[in-house]
Amino acid sequence: MQPVKKLQTLTYSESKETMFSKIVNTKIGVIPLPLYIVLAAIIYAASVYNQLPADMIGGFAVIMIMGIFLGHVGMRIPVLKDIGGPAILSLFVPSIMLFFNWMNPASMAAVTSLMKTSNFLYLYISCLVAGSILGMNRKVLIQGFMRMFVPLIVGTIAAAVAGVGVGLLFGYEAKETLFFIVVPIIGGGIGEGILPLSIGYSEILNQPAEHFVSHMIPAAVIGNVVAIIGAALMKKLGEKKPELTGNGVLVKTNADRDIQEAKNIDKPVDFSLMGAGLLIACSFFVFGNLAHKFVGVSGAIIMIFTAAAVKYTNIMPAKMEQGAYHLYQFVSKNLTWPLMVGLGLLYIPLDKVVDVVTPAYVVICASVVVAMIGSGYLVGKLMNMYPVDAAIVTGCHSGLGGTGDVAILSASNRMELMPFAQVSTRLGGAGTIVLATLLLQLLS
Repeated sequence: MQPVKKLQTLTYSESKETMFSKIVNTKIGVIPLPLYIVLAAIIYAASVYNQLPADMIGGFAVIMIMGIFLGHVGMRIPVLKDIGGPAILSLFVPSIMLFFNWMNPASMAAVTSLMKTSNFLYLYISCLVAGSILGMNRKVLIQGFMRMFVPLIVGTIAAAVAGVGVGLLFGYEAKETLFFIVVPIIGGGIGEGILPLSIGYSEILNQPAEHFVSHMIPAAVIGNVVAIIGAALMKKLGEKKPELTGNGVLVKTNADRDIQEAKNIDKPVDFSLMGAGLLIACSFFVFGNLAHKFVGVSGAIIMIFTAAAVKYTNIMPAKMEQGAYHLYQFVSKNLTWPLMVGLGLLYIPLDKVVDVVTPAYVVICASVVVAMIGSGYLVGKLMNMYPVDAAIVTGCHSGLGGTGDVAILSASNRMELMPFAQVSTRLGGAGTIVLATLLLQLLS
């Protein structure tokens, strides 16, 4: 007979030690839980006693402590983690907190200063655009820009047809659906799309622009949520069927193997080069604004195509490209969820969404985005593009401008597609606004 093994029992002190080690080893993001609690308590106490600086320091403290936690939780909730949980929580939990007045004035003042006075969103986008373009394969970059316009155009037509068709099924007028649901979703966001649209609509229909803004924002917000979920589902499809995705590469070329091998080269991070990368990113943005004054084209679009031209002509020193690329990696990995907290607090007006949302309204908005993503997938497949990545980029046309691009690409873990997403959002949005105002003028 084998000897009976004695059951091991932990003493009280041993169980306390085990529990303590578990707490110490638990992390929120990369921060140990005890340290996270201390940092959160400091920031909260400072905001309660009005000692939180209303500047970049206070703003970063608030959005980072919230963003790290919400991103961490979003990646661990079953089902939600598969449909863009970190992006959804980081955008909408802060918006809900603001809706119920759970954000104190000091925190809001700090975040407002960071997001609006310091323009953190555009700094983030500049770093991503410059770094991702300069770190990209030249052949794929040019082919991607040339081919993405076809799924973008087809997707826009499909979105309009689907939205109006579903609207008619629910008893909505075609004109109402097209101009106040479909167009706001694919118009390029709030600042770049809905605000110019509201001015155009106001001049044509002789009503206050503010009336149109509040009428159109809910569609844009709901469309953005559906686009986030759609991008996350595309990511899951790519994981199940790897042949359908380039994991951030848009176009299939003979250079694919070289591209993937280049990604795996572990180049050491040089912090001096990252500083140069920051200067380069800011300079691209400043040049876009300067050129806008003379050519009238959006500064963001000029920035993107200038960076692409610099990459294509190969005039940027390789070390500078490396610095910009490493900066892009740092920004995308560390500041994405915090950025979305700031966007949720300042650019996702939950009160306006609640006022007009009905099940039929949500279905119409969803049909617009599904048509956009689905057509991007199918056209991408026909044009020798990776269909998953083509669908995600096309889906960015139905996002909340730069805000939506960040959320959609983060949900799909494809920040490398930011330059294409920006073109999809901004050029697609600008074209939509021009066509919509011209058509409304003809129909009025």
